[in-house]
Amino acid sequence: MVNGPLRDVRILDLTHVWAGPLATRILGDLGAQVVKIEAPMGRGPRVYPGAAIGGFIGGVPGAEPWNSNAAFVKLQRNKQSVALNLKHPEGRRVFLDLVAQADVVIENFSARAMKRLNLDYEHLKRANPQIIHVAMPGFGLHGPYRDRVAFGPTVEPMSGLTSIMGYSSDEPRATAMALPDPTAAVNACAAVLTALRDRQRTGRGSLVEMSLHEAAVHYSGPWLIESQRNGRLEVIGNRHPEMSPHGIYRCAGEDSWIAVGCRDDQQWKSLCGLLNDGLSENAAMEERVSYRNAIDQVIVSWTLQRSAIDAVAELQNAGVAAGPINDTQAMLDDAHVKARGFFVPLENGTPIPGNPVKIEGMFTDDWTPCPKLGADNEKVLKTWLNYDDEQIDSLYASKTVVNRPPR
Repeated sequence: MVNGPLRDVRILDLTHVWAGPLATRILGDLGAQVVKIEAPMGRGPRVYPGAAIGGFIGGVPGAEPWNSNAAFVKLQRNKQSVALNLKHPEGRRVFLDLVAQADVVIENFSARAMKRLNLDYEHLKRANPQIIHVAMPGFGLHGPYRDRVAFGPTVEPMSGLTSIMGYSSDEPRATAMALPDPTAAVNACAAVLTALRDRQRTGRGSLVEMSLHEAAVHYSGPWLIESQRNGRLEVIGNRHPEMSPHGIYRCAGEDSWIAVGCRDDQQWKSLCGLLNDGLSENAAMEERVSYRNAIDQVIVSWTLQRSAIDAVAELQNAGVAAGPINDTQAMLDDAHVKARGFFVPLENGTPIPGNPVKIEGMFTDDWTPCPKLGADNEKVLKTWLNYDDEQIDSLYASKTVVNRPPR
C-alpha cells in the first residue's frame, strides 16, 4: 500500500480510456486505496486481432496480451484489480457490498450507463449514505447532449479551443492529443478532495457531476473574455499577441527547433547584441510586434547556423528566454528530468510518467505496477467484505468474477 496522505481513503474505480483512469492514478499515487472494478472483457480478448493501439509494454504482447496493453497499463499503477460482471445480478450485489465499505465511486461512463445498471447515485447512497459518487460523462448528466458518448478529440472542437489554434485562420486545428482528458482528470482529483472535505463537515455523501466538454471550455477563458469585450480574435500560432519576438525557430539538424521569447526591452537589447544583424535595440514592443516577420527571419538565419543545444546555451547566457523543443526521446534523456527521477520504470523497465506532486515523506519506493486482470479478487473480497473461500469460489463458478478474459 502506498504510504501517502490519502492512505485511509477507499475508492472504487469504474473509469476507462484516459480522463478517469488518470484521475484515479493520481489519487492512488497519493496513497488512496484504489480498487479498479473491471468488466471481464474490459482489457480486450485473450487473443488480440492485431497490435494494441498504444502498443505493448516491453514491445511484445507476451502470453497475456490483455495485461500488456501499454495505453491501459500506464494509467493503472497503485491500484488493485477486481474483474466483476456488473451486468450479472450477483455482480451488482457484490459491487453494492463494496460500496458500503468505500468512500468514493468514480466513473466516466455515458450519462445513462450507471442508471441502466441501477447503480446511479440514488442506488449507491442506499448502500452507503456517505458515499461520494463522481460522475464524469462527456456532456454532463443533463442537457440536450447528455446521452452522447464523447472523447477528448470530439469535444475539444466544441469547446471553442480549436477556433484559436493553428497558424492561420484558414484551417482550424485541434491538439491531436485529447487535451480535455487530462484537464478533466485534474479537475476530478480536486473534486474528490473537495467532496471528502465537505463530508468531514456535514457527515453526508454527495453526487459530484463533471463534464469532459466543460473541462475543455476552461482553456478558452481569455478568448471568451475578449469576445465579450468585442475584441479581435485571431489565430497567431506560436506567436504572442503582445510580445515580439515570440515563437519557435528551426536549428541545424533534422527537425531540430528551439523556442524563443523576449518579454521586455532588456531581453530584446540582449538579443540584438547577440544576433548583430542590424536590428534596432531601441525599438519599442509595439514597433517590434508590427515588424515581427522581419525579426523572425533574422532569428532563423542565426539559429540555422547552430544546433539547438548551442543556440539555447548562447541565448540563455545572453539573458534571453529560450529552450529546446524536445521530442519524446530527448525529453527522456534530459539531464534535469533524470536528476529528478520523474519517470518510474515500474512496467518491465518501461519509463512511465511519475507524479508532479512532491510531498515530504512520500516516495515512489512503495508504488506498485499495473495489476493483472482480476489479480486482487480474493484479497479485496476477503479484506473488504470478509468473504470466505466458498463464497469466492461460487463467484468464479458463475463467472461473476474472473481473472482472465472469458474469450
